[in-house]
Amino acid sequence: MMTSAFPRILGLESSCDETAAAVVDGGRTILSHRLAGQEAAHRPFGGVVPEIAARAHVEALIPLVEAALGDAGLTLAQIDAIAATAGPGLIGGVMVGLVTGKALAHAAGKPLIAVNHLEGHALSPRLADPDLAFPYLLLLVSGGHCQLLLVEGVGRYRRLATTIDDAAGEAFDKTAKLLGLGFPGGPAVEAAARSGDPKAVRLPRPLVGSAEPHFSFAGLKSAVLRARDAGIHRPEDIAASFQQAVVDCLLDRTRRALGRCPGVTALVVAGGVAANGAVRAALERLAREHDLRFTAPPLWLCTDNAAMIAWAGAERHGAGLFDPLDVPARARWPLDPDAEKARGAGVKA
Repeated sequence: MMTSAFPRILGLESSCDETAAAVVDGGRTILSHRLAGQEAAHRPFGGVVPEIAARAHVEALIPLVEAALGDAGLTLAQIDAIAATAGPGLIGGVMVGLVTGKALAHAAGKPLIAVNHLEGHALSPRLADPDLAFPYLLLLVSGGHCQLLLVEGVGRYRRLATTIDDAAGEAFDKTAKLLGLGFPGGPAVEAAARSGDPKAVRLPRPLVGSAEPHFSFAGLKSAVLRARDAGIHRPEDIAASFQQAVVDCLLDRTRRALGRCPGVTALVVAGGVAANGAVRAALERLAREHDLRFTAPPLWLCTDNAAMIAWAGAERHGAGLFDPLDVPARARWPLDPDAEKARGAGVKA
């Protein structure tokens, strides 16, 4: 039987439209990772259909678990704990992954670790960067969330800002749909922007310069719609101008948050939008301005994956944080439940 000085964690991810299983150990070694995407199933609808996503998770997850264990050369009995995303996300998909994790944990007599998907993103930079120490300022920017968090330790997060309406990633997806660029939207907009002029279209920068700490992107989406309907701009120019507007908003809000976080070791970006090259480059420049280390996970670790869930499980395992088998699945699950509520009915907690 294989032995290891580090706990080996099986991670499961199914919160949106990616089904994934991975084995990671506490020494930051990714022993295996298997992922099944659903782009083809959702492309005709221009976005993720929750019911289709949940059914696809049911079909894909167990074969992925078997493949991930096989790739790692391990049996379920040799795994030290099962980590599964328990929220936030599309509740049908979250339930598929969490119930599967519970069943595997119960059958193998292993501890269960219910991972907050946002914590997976928040800790994923530490999987790729062993020198990244707490505390650090995290810009968590994805399709469903846009937050600035002070990451003080495992399970210790202080939310400094959030979106009062839409997330940046959602704005990318809607812009791609408006411009007919295809699905998934984020990469499509970035690709179009490479051949566009970021100064061609005058677009707003919501809340830039405001004393309010939060983000807003709904007005920017509306401005893209008006620019498209004007019929005088190339889609590539609208895409480039939109992307630059998002970068400007992220930089302004992050710069403001840095002023409230003396003593942080690094500026960190994670989440699906962190895969955007323009966003990463701008934030890296901002970190240099403040003499801070800049850390971003490899591109594949920015989007939804099971390695980050397994790593969050390893971090929680090291802290002795486990969960009972009746832990619930949650559509919403804030990392900082004590954060002051931001204005706006559409706040992404």
